[in-house]
Amino acid sequence: MAFKFATRMKNIKASTIREVLKLTERPEVISFGGGMPAEEFFPIDEMKEVTLKVLEEDGQKALQYGPTDGYRPLREKVVERLGRIGIKGITADNVLFTSGSQQGLDFSAKVFIDPGDVVICERPSYLGAINAFKAYECKFVDIPMDDEGMLMDQLEDALKTHPNVKFIYVIPDFQNPTGKSWSTERRKQLVELANKYNTVIVEDNPYYELRYSGEPKPAVKSFDTEDRVVFLGTFSKTFAPGLRIGWVCAGSEILNKYNLIKQGADLQVNSLTQRQINKYMELYDLDSRIKDLIEVYRRRREVMVQQMKKCFPEEVKINIADGGLFLWVEFPEHINTTELMPKVLEKNVAYIPGAPFYPNGGGENTARFSFSAMPEEKIIEGITRMGEALKELL
Repeated sequence: MAFKFATRMKNIKASTIREVLKLTERPEVISFGGGMPAEEFFPIDEMKEVTLKVLEEDGQKALQYGPTDGYRPLREKVVERLGRIGIKGITADNVLFTSGSQQGLDFSAKVFIDPGDVVICERPSYLGAINAFKAYECKFVDIPMDDEGMLMDQLEDALKTHPNVKFIYVIPDFQNPTGKSWSTERRKQLVELANKYNTVIVEDNPYYELRYSGEPKPAVKSFDTEDRVVFLGTFSKTFAPGLRIGWVCAGSEILNKYNLIKQGADLQVNSLTQRQINKYMELYDLDSRIKDLIEVYRRRREVMVQQMKKCFPEEVKINIADGGLFLWVEFPEHINTTELMPKVLEKNVAYIPGAPFYPNGGGENTARFSFSAMPEEKIIEGITRMGEALKELL
Protein backbone atom coordinates (compact mmCIF):
# COMPACT_ATOMS: atom_id res chain seq x y z
CA MET A 1 0.00 0.00 0.00
CA ALA A 2 1.35 3.45 -0.96
CA PHE A 3 1.13 5.50 2.22
CA LYS A 4 1.99 9.18 1.94
CA PHE A 5 4.90 9.45 4.36
CA ALA A 6 6.74 12.70 4.99
CA THR A 7 9.66 13.35 2.65
CA ARG A 8 12.06 13.32 5.62
CA MET A 9 11.40 9.59 6.10
CA LYS A 10 13.57 8.91 3.04
CA ASN A 11 16.55 10.13 5.06
CA ILE A 12 15.88 7.99 8.12
CA LYS A 13 17.63 4.63 8.20
CA ALA A 14 17.88 2.00 10.89
CA SER A 15 20.72 2.73 13.30
CA THR A 16 23.62 0.34 12.82
CA ILE A 17 24.26 0.50 16.55
CA ARG A 18 20.67 -0.33 17.48
CA GLU A 19 20.61 -3.20 15.00
CA VAL A 20 23.78 -4.64 16.53
CA LEU A 21 22.34 -4.17 20.02
CA LYS A 22 19.55 -6.59 19.09
CA LEU A 23 22.25 -9.25 19.00
CA THR A 24 23.03 -8.69 22.66
CA GLU A 25 19.73 -10.38 23.47
CA ARG A 26 21.43 -13.61 22.41
CA PRO A 27 23.48 -14.81 25.40
CA GLU A 28 26.08 -16.52 23.20
CA VAL A 29 27.07 -13.26 21.48
CA ILE A 30 30.07 -11.31 22.80
CA SER A 31 29.15 -7.76 21.87
CA PHE A 32 31.60 -4.90 21.52
CA GLY A 33 28.87 -2.89 19.81
CA GLY A 34 26.90 -0.30 21.77
CA GLY A 35 28.45 2.03 24.33
CA MET A 36 26.74 0.22 27.17
CA PRO A 37 27.80 0.61 30.81
CA ALA A 38 28.62 -2.51 32.81
CA GLU A 39 25.20 -3.62 34.02
CA GLU A 40 26.61 -5.78 36.81
CA PHE A 41 27.58 -2.54 38.57
CA PHE A 42 24.16 -0.89 38.44
CA PRO A 43 23.17 0.20 41.99
CA ILE A 44 20.11 -2.04 42.24
CA ASP A 45 19.94 -2.39 46.04
CA GLU A 46 20.54 1.32 46.53
CA MET A 47 17.81 2.14 44.03
CA LYS A 48 15.35 -0.04 45.92
CA GLU A 49 16.00 2.03 49.03
CA VAL A 50 15.95 5.30 47.09
CA THR A 51 12.66 4.51 45.35
CA LEU A 52 10.94 3.65 48.63
CA LYS A 53 12.15 6.88 50.23
CA VAL A 54 11.00 8.98 47.27
CA LEU A 55 7.54 7.41 47.34
CA GLU A 56 7.25 7.77 51.12
CA GLU A 57 8.48 11.38 51.22
CA ASP A 58 7.19 12.79 47.94
CA GLY A 59 5.09 10.08 46.30
CA GLN A 60 2.24 12.21 45.02
CA LYS A 61 4.49 14.68 43.22
CA ALA A 62 6.75 11.89 42.00
CA LEU A 63 3.77 10.34 40.20
CA GLN A 64 2.30 13.65 38.98
CA TYR A 65 3.09 15.87 36.01
CA GLY A 66 5.97 18.24 36.63
CA PRO A 67 7.55 21.33 35.03
CA THR A 68 8.95 20.91 31.54
CA ASP A 69 12.48 21.98 32.50
CA GLY A 70 12.64 19.38 35.28
CA TYR A 71 13.01 18.85 39.02
CA ARG A 72 14.89 21.85 40.34
CA PRO A 73 16.97 20.17 43.09
CA LEU A 74 18.44 17.80 40.51
CA ARG A 75 19.06 20.63 38.06
CA GLU A 76 20.97 22.41 40.82
CA LYS A 77 23.15 19.34 41.28
CA VAL A 78 23.86 19.31 37.54
CA VAL A 79 24.93 22.97 37.76
CA GLU A 80 27.39 22.08 40.53
CA ARG A 81 28.90 19.26 38.49
CA LEU A 82 29.22 21.43 35.38
CA GLY A 83 31.12 23.97 37.45
CA ARG A 84 33.88 21.37 37.84
CA ILE A 85 34.66 21.61 34.11
CA GLY A 86 34.67 25.39 34.11
CA ILE A 87 31.06 26.18 33.23
CA LYS A 88 30.40 29.12 35.54
CA GLY A 89 27.75 31.80 35.82
CA ILE A 90 24.84 29.44 35.22
CA THR A 91 21.91 28.48 37.42
CA ALA A 92 19.27 25.76 37.39
CA ASP A 93 17.33 28.01 35.01
CA ASN A 94 19.97 27.22 32.36
CA VAL A 95 19.28 23.46 32.52
CA LEU A 96 16.51 21.49 30.84
CA PHE A 97 16.16 17.74 31.31
CA THR A 98 15.68 15.54 28.26
CA SER A 99 15.02 11.84 27.67
CA GLY A 100 18.71 11.05 27.43
CA SER A 101 21.12 13.27 25.55
CA GLN A 102 19.89 11.64 22.33
CA GLN A 103 16.71 13.67 22.68
CA GLY A 104 18.89 16.75 23.09
CA LEU A 105 20.41 15.96 19.69
CA ASP A 106 16.98 15.61 18.11
CA PHE A 107 15.85 18.89 19.70
CA SER A 108 18.97 20.64 18.41
CA ALA A 109 17.95 19.69 14.90
CA LYS A 110 14.36 20.81 15.46
CA VAL A 111 15.44 24.15 16.90
CA PHE A 112 18.02 25.07 14.26
CA ILE A 113 17.80 23.06 11.02
CA ASP A 114 15.76 23.90 7.94
CA PRO A 115 15.98 21.68 4.83
CA GLY A 116 19.23 22.36 3.01
CA ASP A 117 21.03 23.89 6.00
CA VAL A 118 24.57 22.82 6.82
CA VAL A 119 25.79 21.08 9.98
CA ILE A 120 29.55 20.99 10.51
CA CYS A 121 30.84 17.95 12.37
CA GLU A 122 34.02 16.01 13.01
CA ARG A 123 35.16 13.31 10.58
CA PRO A 124 34.13 10.73 11.71
CA SER A 125 31.26 11.66 14.06
CA TYR A 126 28.68 10.03 16.31
CA LEU A 127 26.24 7.94 14.27
CA GLY A 128 23.30 8.75 16.56
CA ALA A 129 23.79 12.46 15.96
CA ILE A 130 24.18 12.01 12.20
CA ASN A 131 20.87 10.13 12.07
CA ALA A 132 19.11 12.66 14.30
CA PHE A 133 20.23 15.63 12.19
CA LYS A 134 19.76 13.91 8.84
CA ALA A 135 16.05 13.46 9.57
CA TYR A 136 15.64 17.24 9.21
CA GLU A 137 17.18 17.22 5.71
CA CYS A 138 20.46 18.96 6.41
CA LYS A 139 23.79 18.65 4.62
CA PHE A 140 26.98 17.71 6.43
CA VAL A 141 30.40 19.26 6.12
CA ASP A 142 32.76 16.96 8.01
CA ILE A 143 36.13 18.31 9.13
CA PRO A 144 39.16 16.04 9.66
CA MET A 145 40.79 15.75 13.08
CA ASP A 146 44.29 15.26 14.36
CA ASP A 147 45.19 14.28 17.93
CA GLU A 148 44.17 17.73 19.23
CA GLY A 149 40.75 17.89 17.64
CA MET A 150 39.15 19.38 14.56
CA LEU A 151 41.55 21.14 12.15
CA MET A 152 40.84 24.83 12.65
CA ASP A 153 42.01 26.03 9.22
CA GLN A 154 39.62 23.67 7.47
CA LEU A 155 36.84 24.61 9.87
CA GLU A 156 37.28 28.30 9.05
CA ASP A 157 37.31 27.53 5.32
CA ALA A 158 33.99 25.71 5.75
CA LEU A 159 32.48 28.60 7.70
CA LYS A 160 33.56 31.01 4.96
CA THR A 161 32.23 28.79 2.19
CA HIS A 162 28.86 27.88 3.69
CA PRO A 163 26.83 30.85 4.96
CA ASN A 164 23.94 28.60 5.96
CA VAL A 165 25.83 26.70 8.68
CA LYS A 166 23.38 26.33 11.56
CA PHE A 167 25.72 24.82 14.10
CA ILE A 168 29.03 23.05 14.66
CA TYR A 169 28.58 19.68 16.35
CA VAL A 170 31.51 18.42 18.43
CA ILE A 171 32.30 15.74 21.01
CA PRO A 172 35.42 17.21 22.65
CA ASP A 173 36.10 14.56 25.30
CA PHE A 174 36.78 10.94 24.28
CA GLN A 175 35.01 11.46 21.00
CA ASN A 176 32.55 8.87 19.77
CA PRO A 177 33.77 6.94 17.80
CA THR A 178 37.51 7.73 17.78
CA GLY A 179 38.10 8.37 21.50
CA LYS A 180 40.10 11.52 20.69
CA SER A 181 40.00 14.57 22.96
CA TRP A 182 40.40 18.19 21.96
CA SER A 183 43.24 20.26 23.36
CA THR A 184 42.35 23.29 25.47
CA GLU A 185 43.70 25.61 22.78
CA ARG A 186 41.49 24.08 20.07
CA ARG A 187 38.46 24.50 22.31
CA LYS A 188 39.23 28.20 22.66
CA GLN A 189 39.78 28.55 18.93
CA LEU A 190 36.48 26.83 18.21
CA VAL A 191 34.55 29.37 20.27
CA GLU A 192 36.49 32.24 18.68
CA LEU A 193 35.54 31.04 15.19
CA ALA A 194 31.91 30.54 16.21
CA ASN A 195 31.86 34.12 17.51
CA LYS A 196 33.51 35.42 14.34
CA TYR A 197 31.08 33.68 11.98
CA ASN A 198 28.03 33.94 14.25
CA THR A 199 27.19 30.26 14.52
CA VAL A 200 26.10 27.97 17.34
CA ILE A 201 28.17 25.14 18.82
CA VAL A 202 26.49 21.96 20.06
CA GLU A 203 28.88 20.38 22.56
CA ASP A 204 27.92 16.75 23.14
CA ASN A 205 29.82 15.55 26.21
CA PRO A 206 28.49 12.31 27.74
CA TYR A 207 31.89 10.82 28.68
CA TYR A 208 33.85 13.62 30.32
CA GLU A 209 33.67 12.10 33.82
CA LEU A 210 35.05 8.74 32.63
CA ARG A 211 38.73 9.70 32.41
CA TYR A 212 41.40 7.02 32.90
CA SER A 213 44.56 9.10 32.42
CA GLY A 214 45.66 12.68 31.80
CA GLU A 215 44.27 15.93 33.17
CA PRO A 216 40.64 17.04 32.73
CA LYS A 217 40.04 19.70 30.10
CA PRO A 218 37.63 22.64 30.50
CA ALA A 219 34.39 22.28 28.58
CA VAL A 220 34.03 24.16 25.32
CA LYS A 221 31.15 25.99 26.97
CA SER A 222 33.52 27.29 29.65
CA PHE A 223 34.94 29.64 26.97
CA ASP A 224 31.48 30.78 25.84
CA THR A 225 31.08 34.55 26.18
CA GLU A 226 28.05 35.01 23.90
CA ASP A 227 25.71 32.17 24.97
CA ARG A 228 26.23 30.36 21.67
CA VAL A 229 27.37 26.99 23.08
CA VAL A 230 24.71 24.37 23.82
CA PHE A 231 26.04 21.71 26.21
CA LEU A 232 24.47 18.24 26.17
CA GLY A 233 25.08 15.94 29.12
CA THR A 234 23.64 12.75 30.58
CA PHE A 235 23.52 10.39 33.54
CA SER A 236 23.43 7.41 31.17
CA LYS A 237 27.15 6.66 31.13
CA THR A 238 27.89 7.31 34.81
CA PHE A 239 24.71 6.06 36.46
CA ALA A 240 22.16 4.03 34.47
CA PRO A 241 21.08 4.52 30.84
CA GLY A 242 17.67 2.95 31.33
CA LEU A 243 16.58 5.92 33.44
CA ARG A 244 16.91 8.15 30.35
CA ILE A 245 17.88 11.41 32.03
CA GLY A 246 20.03 13.81 30.02
CA TRP A 247 20.17 17.57 29.93
CA VAL A 248 20.64 20.66 27.82
CA CYS A 249 22.59 23.57 29.33
CA ALA A 250 22.31 26.83 27.39
CA GLY A 251 21.63 30.54 27.62
CA SER A 252 18.04 31.61 28.16
CA GLU A 253 17.29 32.65 24.57
CA ILE A 254 18.29 29.28 23.15
CA LEU A 255 17.03 27.19 26.07
CA ASN A 256 13.56 28.72 25.77
CA LYS A 257 13.35 27.25 22.26
CA TYR A 258 14.33 23.80 23.55
CA ASN A 259 11.70 24.14 26.27
CA LEU A 260 9.00 24.79 23.67
CA ILE A 261 10.12 21.77 21.65
CA LYS A 262 10.08 19.63 24.80
CA GLN A 263 6.52 20.70 25.57
CA GLY A 264 5.43 19.59 22.12
CA ALA A 265 7.37 16.32 22.22
CA ASP A 266 6.54 14.74 25.58
CA LEU A 267 5.86 17.57 28.09
CA GLN A 268 8.63 16.50 30.52
CA VAL A 269 10.91 13.66 31.52
CA ASN A 270 9.84 11.07 34.08
CA SER A 271 9.01 12.75 37.43
CA LEU A 272 9.82 9.66 39.50
CA THR A 273 13.15 9.03 37.79
CA GLN A 274 14.35 12.58 38.37
CA ARG A 275 13.63 12.26 42.07
CA GLN A 276 15.26 8.84 42.23
CA ILE A 277 18.55 10.18 40.87
CA ASN A 278 18.34 13.24 43.11
CA LYS A 279 17.71 11.13 46.22
CA TYR A 280 20.53 8.76 45.28
CA MET A 281 22.91 11.73 45.11
CA GLU A 282 21.71 12.86 48.54
CA LEU A 283 22.18 9.43 50.15
CA TYR A 284 25.19 8.08 48.26
CA ASP A 285 28.41 9.31 46.72
CA LEU A 286 28.07 9.38 42.93
CA ASP A 287 31.71 10.45 42.57
CA SER A 288 32.83 7.35 44.44
CA ARG A 289 30.70 5.19 42.16
CA ILE A 290 32.25 6.82 39.09
CA LYS A 291 35.73 6.27 40.52
CA ASP A 292 34.97 2.55 40.89
CA LEU A 293 33.67 2.37 37.33
CA ILE A 294 36.81 4.07 36.05
CA GLU A 295 38.99 1.35 37.60
CA VAL A 296 36.88 -1.40 36.02
CA TYR A 297 36.79 0.24 32.60
CA ARG A 298 40.51 1.07 32.66
CA ARG A 299 41.34 -2.61 33.19
CA ARG A 300 38.94 -3.72 30.46
CA ARG A 301 40.42 -1.20 28.04
CA GLU A 302 43.92 -2.47 28.71
CA VAL A 303 42.87 -6.10 28.31
CA MET A 304 41.25 -5.32 24.96
CA VAL A 305 44.28 -3.37 23.70
CA GLN A 306 46.70 -6.14 24.65
CA GLN A 307 44.54 -8.83 23.08
CA MET A 308 44.16 -6.82 19.86
CA LYS A 309 47.93 -6.43 19.65
CA LYS A 310 48.26 -10.17 20.12
CA CYS A 311 45.54 -11.31 17.70
CA PHE A 312 45.22 -8.61 15.00
CA PRO A 313 47.61 -8.02 12.09
CA GLU A 314 50.59 -5.77 12.84
CA GLU A 315 49.37 -3.10 10.39
CA VAL A 316 46.25 -2.46 12.51
CA LYS A 317 46.25 0.92 14.27
CA ILE A 318 44.50 1.21 17.64
CA ASN A 319 43.59 4.60 19.06
CA ILE A 320 43.94 4.23 22.84
CA ALA A 321 41.73 6.92 24.36
CA ASP A 322 42.33 8.52 27.77
CA GLY A 323 38.72 7.85 28.69
CA GLY A 324 35.25 7.03 27.41
CA LEU A 325 33.99 3.63 26.35
CA PHE A 326 35.55 2.93 22.96
CA LEU A 327 38.60 1.87 21.01
CA TRP A 328 38.82 3.05 17.41
CA VAL A 329 40.62 0.65 15.11
CA GLU A 330 41.98 1.28 11.61
CA PHE A 331 42.56 -1.88 9.57
CA PRO A 332 44.60 -2.13 6.36
CA GLU A 333 42.88 -0.38 3.44
CA HIS A 334 41.86 -3.62 1.75
CA ILE A 335 39.79 -4.76 4.74
CA ASN A 336 36.16 -3.63 4.61
CA THR A 337 34.79 -3.97 8.14
CA THR A 338 31.18 -4.04 6.92
CA GLU A 339 31.96 -7.02 4.71
CA LEU A 340 33.96 -8.60 7.54
CA MET A 341 31.03 -8.34 9.94
CA PRO A 342 29.14 -11.50 8.82
CA LYS A 343 32.28 -13.62 9.27
CA VAL A 344 32.73 -12.26 12.79
CA LEU A 345 29.05 -12.75 13.61
CA GLU A 346 29.42 -16.41 12.64
CA LYS A 347 31.80 -16.60 15.59
CA ASN A 348 29.21 -14.88 17.84
CA VAL A 349 31.12 -11.62 18.14
CA ALA A 350 29.78 -8.16 17.29
CA TYR A 351 31.31 -4.73 16.77
CA ILE A 352 30.35 -1.56 14.88
CA PRO A 353 31.78 -1.03 11.38
CA GLY A 354 33.22 2.45 10.94
CA ALA A 355 31.62 3.56 7.66
CA PRO A 356 28.28 4.74 9.18
CA PHE A 357 30.19 7.30 11.28
CA TYR A 358 31.21 9.15 8.10
CA PRO A 359 28.22 11.22 6.91
CA ASN A 360 29.76 11.84 3.49
CA GLY A 361 31.30 8.40 2.96
CA GLY A 362 34.61 6.78 3.80
CA GLY A 363 36.00 4.81 6.72
CA GLU A 364 35.32 1.37 5.23
CA ASN A 365 38.46 -0.01 6.89
CA THR A 366 37.63 1.27 10.39
CA ALA A 367 35.63 -0.10 13.32
CA ARG A 368 34.55 0.86 16.81
CA PHE A 369 34.85 -1.49 19.78
CA SER A 370 33.25 -0.89 23.17
CA PHE A 371 35.09 -2.47 26.10
CA SER A 372 32.81 -1.36 28.94
CA ALA A 373 30.07 -3.99 28.99
CA MET A 374 32.08 -7.20 28.71
CA PRO A 375 34.06 -8.84 31.55
CA GLU A 376 37.76 -9.39 30.90
CA GLU A 377 37.52 -13.08 30.05
CA LYS A 378 34.87 -12.37 27.38
CA ILE A 379 36.96 -9.55 25.95
CA ILE A 380 39.87 -11.97 25.55
CA GLU A 381 37.65 -14.62 23.98
CA GLY A 382 35.84 -12.20 21.66
CA ILE A 383 38.98 -10.53 20.32
CA THR A 384 40.59 -13.94 19.87
CA ARG A 385 37.63 -15.07 17.75
CA MET A 386 37.77 -11.90 15.68
CA GLY A 387 41.48 -12.40 15.13
CA GLU A 388 40.66 -15.85 13.74
CA ALA A 389 38.11 -14.31 11.38
CA LEU A 390 40.70 -11.80 10.16
CA LYS A 391 43.20 -14.59 9.48
CA GLU A 392 40.55 -16.49 7.50
CA LEU A 393 39.78 -13.36 5.47
CA LEU A 394 43.45 -12.63 4.78
